[in-house]
Amino acid sequence: MNPNRFLTLLLSLALLLSTGYVFAQKQAAISIIPKPQHLTPKQGQFMLGADTKIYVPAKNGELKSIADKLAESIASATGVQPQVVQKKTPARAKNIIQLTLTSTPDTLGKEGYTLEVTPDRITLAANQPNGLFLGAQSIKQLLPTQQGKAPVAIPAVRIADKPRFEWRGMHLDVTRHFFPVEFVKQYIDYLAMHKMNTFHWHLTDDQGWRIEIKKHPKLTEVGAWRDSTLIGHYWDLPQTYDNTRHGGYYTQEQIKDVVKYAQERYITVVPEIEMPGHALAALAAYPELSCTGGPHHVESKWGIFKDVFCAGNEQTFTFLEDVLTEVMALFPSKYIHLGGDESPKDRWKVCKKCQQRIADEGLQDEHELQSYFVQRMEKFVNANGRQIIGWDEILEGGLAPNATVMSWRGTKGGIAAAKQKHYVVMTPGTHLYFDHYQGDRDLEPTTIHGYSTLSKVYSFEPTPAELSKEEQQYILGAQANLWTEYIATEDHVEYMAMPRMAALSEVLWTQASQKNWDDFKQRMQQQYQRYDAMGINYARSAYQVRQQLQLSPNRNIAKVTFDTDAAGADIYYTLDGSEPTAKSRKYSSPFELDKAAVIKAGSFVDGKLVGKASTRVFDASKALNKKVKLATEPHASFSPGTAILVNGLHGTTDHYDGQWLGYLSNDLEAVIDLQQVQPISKISSSYFQHIGYRVFLPAQVEYAVSEDGKHFKTVKVIDKPNPDGDETITRKAVVAEIPQTKARYVKVTARNVGVSPAQYPSAGQKTWLLVDELSVE
Repeated sequence: MNPNRFLTLLLSLALLLSTGYVFAQKQAAISIIPKPQHLTPKQGQFMLGADTKIYVPAKNGELKSIADKLAESIASATGVQPQVVQKKTPARAKNIIQLTLTSTPDTLGKEGYTLEVTPDRITLAANQPNGLFLGAQSIKQLLPTQQGKAPVAIPAVRIADKPRFEWRGMHLDVTRHFFPVEFVKQYIDYLAMHKMNTFHWHLTDDQGWRIEIKKHPKLTEVGAWRDSTLIGHYWDLPQTYDNTRHGGYYTQEQIKDVVKYAQERYITVVPEIEMPGHALAALAAYPELSCTGGPHHVESKWGIFKDVFCAGNEQTFTFLEDVLTEVMALFPSKYIHLGGDESPKDRWKVCKKCQQRIADEGLQDEHELQSYFVQRMEKFVNANGRQIIGWDEILEGGLAPNATVMSWRGTKGGIAAAKQKHYVVMTPGTHLYFDHYQGDRDLEPTTIHGYSTLSKVYSFEPTPAELSKEEQQYILGAQANLWTEYIATEDHVEYMAMPRMAALSEVLWTQASQKNWDDFKQRMQQQYQRYDAMGINYARSAYQVRQQLQLSPNRNIAKVTFDTDAAGADIYYTLDGSEPTAKSRKYSSPFELDKAAVIKAGSFVDGKLVGKASTRVFDASKALNKKVKLATEPHASFSPGTAILVNGLHGTTDHYDGQWLGYLSNDLEAVIDLQQVQPISKISSSYFQHIGYRVFLPAQVEYAVSEDGKHFKTVKVIDKPNPDGDETITRKAVVAEIPQTKARYVKVTARNVGVSPAQYPSAGQKTWLLVDELSVE
């Protein structure tokens, strides 16, 4: 290409970026994630074959490294690895890929790039090597998703692209479960292919210390190992442990290796060293740094623990400065993450040293003591030319002067910090905790809680509307967090991260005005093929069929609608509880149900079920759609209206699904008006149990009937609805079969346990009673 013509191309593409002009993507074969800011398909295609060469400027080792990685990717897709040539690109050369740096004034920034594919050559240009590397990821997505034989056709296209946000991150917790260096590098590769640029490495917590600190060797000798690990879910009762020693740590040489590996992919590694809470692994090694003096042990279960670093002990700060000195020598990142979250004040309240510190420093309370703690550590970090970042609890008691806030408890903390002119990284648990469920709980591996589907991740907007334009400038970007309490294997990490990482990448890269969920779903079809080719154990949860049943207020009919987060699949379903096949009923539009059914629906591609079939029950009893009167109003937290008690739909084991009506310490008394006297022989009511959240099955259930609504006759009392003492998280129907009797009114009375029994951690606290469906037959 003539140099002048190429310069004109760069200037014109830069102008398009600056004016906000948007190209229409007309060619379905082009499927790049995250979606480029500006892309236009062109006529023709570049034929990549055995003679294709990649040209980079002479004597530029950094660009050669980028070219080498691209050549390896091409080899994986085509079986042919192009030769990388380090010299000036011949002006009339054809069948080449050219990587070039330009100093042309434009709006690409340090991570933007332009890409032009013509039948003669592919030209990738950027202001900085970062941009070339990111542009190379787009070239890789123009290659076939499955390995084939050269030559292969790459569609002609013109792209001008740059990211929306500066911080595009993923987090990985290696404390709850340890992962080897090889997998950490693989995880970094996943970030790179999704154009992420920040890896938040969570290295210390109550369950393990994972980084070698030479000045304090017991941190890894003692703190890196725990004697056992909790089996199953935290709320499973009784809690049991595997009694297997678990642990590991990264040597400083390994840390340097990982950091270098990430740097070669233009990814910054941000280390997290927890303080003042989540410190038991360190306190097990050095108990003198606690308020009590120990002894302590590396924790075998998850949660929040009262023993934290002693803020009144000067030795604590000396120790942490030693640790951070070695950490900063290993990580060249601008930011050092100091945690700051979930730090109970119990020990500080009764610690003489901590109380003396409060008095000496003129602090008001323990919250200000935490602020003192964080600010003192910030001064040390700042003095070494770095800045701190911490979870949004560091706002409590006063924010450190130069701190950046990572907002995880929703976006409220981030909004508050931005209004104080502090930089913010959004990472709300509502959308970006990738340890949350991404599909139906009954179909997914056990995880902590929460519900963040692919579409929910894609819907996230990092810049809150509550902020002014000036305040919005303090939003650096966002990241997703992957905590590993329930994630013990590399396959499981991949399952939880992908494909949600792809949705997040588009949230952070692409302008909000250009995002389109339906278009993203279509492009994800090729992304899934790439994942398959790479052997990634990604979740198929996007293919799960979400069933929505809407009961008509005037008719005893439910409208059934199916939807998925995946494109390109057919939905087949059954109504008798049998597993669907490609020969079952095919879904084409919403349909109506006028009788009880067990609905099972699944997504099929090429006649095969993808993922698992979902199940919903429609309970069309005589109580359906009838009026219900409550003796006592439910608690505001679980007050969706009485209609949910007779809508024919069952609640799930997610008690925030909108199908549960609840009482705190009070009893349920509900009277159903069947509208006319009629024979009945069976009554049932369904309840939820989640003892960890103080939700118990009822202590007693009583059923009574009446013809006039005034005089009721008790027909059944069930004194032990939970006769076997089941302690699992469960939904249970309490059923009473009675001799046939005539009645118009049915009264259901369920007695709340009242207070949590002595054997549970919540002993003495008020308990919840949650009820969903009342049924009469």
